[in-house]
Amino acid sequence: METLLYRFNPWWESDNWPNFIQREGYLKNLLSLLDTRDIILLTGLRRTGKTTLMKMAIQALIRDYGIKPSYIFYCSLDYYGLEHYSIMEIVEEFLKLQKISTSEKTFLFLDEVAYKEEFSLQLKNLYDTFNVKVYASSSSASVLKDKKALLTGRERIIEILPLDFHEFMRFKNLSIKKADRHLLESAFLEYMETGGMPEYVLTGDPEYIKQLVDDIIYKDIISRHKIKDETAVRDFFCLLMERAGKQLTLNKISKILGMSVDTARRFLNYFSSTYIIYTVERCGKLNERLKAPKKVYAGDIGIRNAVTGMRDLGAIFENLVFFAIKHKRPCYLLKDGVEIDFFTEDRWLIEAKYGQKLTKKQSRLFESVNAKGRLVVDSLEGLQGLYNLLERHHGA
Repeated sequence: METLLYRFNPWWESDNWPNFIQREGYLKNLLSLLDTRDIILLTGLRRTGKTTLMKMAIQALIRDYGIKPSYIFYCSLDYYGLEHYSIMEIVEEFLKLQKISTSEKTFLFLDEVAYKEEFSLQLKNLYDTFNVKVYASSSSASVLKDKKALLTGRERIIEILPLDFHEFMRFKNLSIKKADRHLLESAFLEYMETGGMPEYVLTGDPEYIKQLVDDIIYKDIISRHKIKDETAVRDFFCLLMERAGKQLTLNKISKILGMSVDTARRFLNYFSSTYIIYTVERCGKLNERLKAPKKVYAGDIGIRNAVTGMRDLGAIFENLVFFAIKHKRPCYLLKDGVEIDFFTEDRWLIEAKYGQKLTKKQSRLFESVNAKGRLVVDSLEGLQGLYNLLERHHGA
């Protein structure tokens, strides 16, 4: 194991670092939590950059905070050759290699932690018995399902989303002057087609997206849940991408695919747990929310477009608006057949209307709702205004 751990931690022997393209908001958030005892759980879709953010944080600890490299440990827990070792055994091997006492403060970066059985218990044991600051990641929502509440009061969850438009511009090394507004619109259309998977933005290689989808379907769903009918899973995924930005009725999708409603519901939960889709409930009382169809959004618009082609710009734009307000736990409003896209938990009413205006019926519903604020987001400028509004109000 010693050779493998040294490979995972090249900073123990060298000061050579790759040139990271910074995701400043996330990195600032990670570093702001250094002095807390909380276990920081990074979640999100595969390849949104969780590992890279960990490496950025490690670089910052060494260069900006003066932490000795030997006191920082990174490990990818899904790596072949580590399957027979527990998290505790791996950490103890690190301490032994570096001759570090359990009382000395160390920084642990544990990637894909959900691959280890009883990871919640092991993280709790690390928290309770070692002097450690733990950052852990997972591409599975299983990290959020701590059934025994072992990490309650000990964890802080940060979800890493695909690149937003500002980050996309940085990754593409684009800086556009106000006088060249038309170029900004062109860049935004490219973003609406490409999406925000960092590596795909840099390479533009369609095989990358195809491989990512295959990994999620086969590794995270078919293999993990021991599903025999691979075709049904892939067909279900394609229908989810087709319905992105629209209501999804399990009865209809089960009839189309020739499966039971229970199977369709189970498949929906599987895909949700990988972050490749998100669902939004209808606003209303509990029984209304449970009975009504959910709306579906793609975990990345580039993945959606790889399946469906770049069509229905309105649905793509609505998906981007959803990303901007996702943390506000929105529901969708439906009354007498008239729909408003989002009503947040803090009572902001938001309609995504790319290049269009509200219909008369939507306008009447829009004005009739008892809301804290109302916003029609109809353009790139409107989306940027939404980002600014959220930043100014710090979640208001």
